[in-house]
Amino acid sequence: MDEVQDATLGEEIDRLHAEHRRYAQRLEELLRKPYLTEDEQLEEVRLKKLKLHAKDLIFALERRSPAVA
Repeated sequence: MDEVQDATLGEEIDRLHAEHRRYAQRLEELLRKPYLTEDEQLEEVRLKKLKLHAKDLIFALERRSPAVA
């Protein structure tokens, strides 16, 4: 049963890493623009929060099971 939990935990960590990368890539796209619309500015703030949240979740999950990381 622990192996199943470890596998599920590992998959969740992988999913969060992928999300974090997607947020980072979109932020880079926005930061390359010389000017951001209001919607893009809001998206930038939202992406920064989502990216940080994903990072916090990754850290918390890795602390729960250091063998998975």
